[in-house]
Amino acid sequence: MLWNALLLSLREIRRNLLRSFLTILGVVIGVAAVITMVTLGHGATAAVAEQISSLGSNLLMVRPGQRMGMGASAAPPFKSADVDALANQVNGVVAVAPTLNRAVTAVAGAKNWSTSAVGTSNAYFDIARWSLAAGRPFSDTELRAGKAVCVVGERVRRELFGQQDPVGADVRIKDFSCSVIGLLRGKGQGAMGNDQDDLIVLPLRTLQRRVTGTTDIGGIMLSAASGADTDAVIARVEALLRERRKIGAGEQDDFNVLDPRQIAQTLSGTIGVMTTLLGAVAAVSLLVGGIGIMNIMLVSVTERTREIGIRLAVGALEREVLLQFLIEAMALSALGGLIGMATAALASAGLARALQLPYLFDLRINLLAFLFSAAIGVVFGYFPARRAARMDPIEALRHE
Repeated sequence: MLWNALLLSLREIRRNLLRSFLTILGVVIGVAAVITMVTLGHGATAAVAEQISSLGSNLLMVRPGQRMGMGASAAPPFKSADVDALANQVNGVVAVAPTLNRAVTAVAGAKNWSTSAVGTSNAYFDIARWSLAAGRPFSDTELRAGKAVCVVGERVRRELFGQQDPVGADVRIKDFSCSVIGLLRGKGQGAMGNDQDDLIVLPLRTLQRRVTGTTDIGGIMLSAASGADTDAVIARVEALLRERRKIGAGEQDDFNVLDPRQIAQTLSGTIGVMTTLLGAVAAVSLLVGGIGIMNIMLVSVTERTREIGIRLAVGALEREVLLQFLIEAMALSALGGLIGMATAALASAGLARALQLPYLFDLRINLLAFLFSAAIGVVFGYFPARRAARMDPIEALRHE
């Protein structure tokens, strides 16, 4: 009985292909929109997590000021003794790197490029997960003496040297020239949209003596031990810095310790909420598609009144007529779901490439959208099917 009902439904759908396609168009759009929105949302979340992880291994960032980027100018900078204290006195910290950033213009030959100069130590490369594509890191002598050497990022190499190997060349920064001893392997775009490869790394003392003219340190990067309780490490860092900076009980910190994973969690949560909202809006199209199916099924029942009357007159049961029209409605919505899934796969892959996001196929959301589209056919097809099943055979046969 089910097989016969399915064959009759498919025959009726094939008889009016254009009308059937227009009927399921709302379901197609709804399924495709829901799957595409959720897929892109998952891709964006994965991209944020990957970009945050590229900042460093168990990274903690210490900056002057109560908030990141706010009030830092009024807060006293850090000193080299603070870096040594954090490295030697805080349990759970395996590496510490001082950092000092300045915007500079780098010149090589006839080309110049505005970039960021970072004064630091070799620990910076390990903490921030930088690897060298060519050359070498700083030697201990170069770090202690503040030699005029530097390691350039991929963007700086591209802008100043084209495709040439920059190692061994000279780059002029401000009023001094430094020898390029290394090239960083490219990382690409950061979590905040910045280009991570647009930098020049110098020994901290080189930047202090030749650019800033001070011994101040603008920030400190720390790497917590693998498996360490990050919150506990942050608490120990804050306690030590409060003591060193002579901050009394009840007074607010004049520094902040940031765990980039907190940013990742916040951004992922925000993206998740937006994905849910967009998916809910897109799901409205499924309801509109269901209404369209019900409307066309009612028209179909009216058009086939005599056919229904003949079936009932020759002995067809009400449940058989009900099942026929119910299966027809469900077949329409399920077909729309399949087309919507195929459309979503193409749209998601294309948009993910255009937005430079990873394409993550989610079987769960695809199955959920398909099952929901099939359920739409059952819900909205029941009333027309029930109306057909309850027809009076005599009145149906009289219908013109």
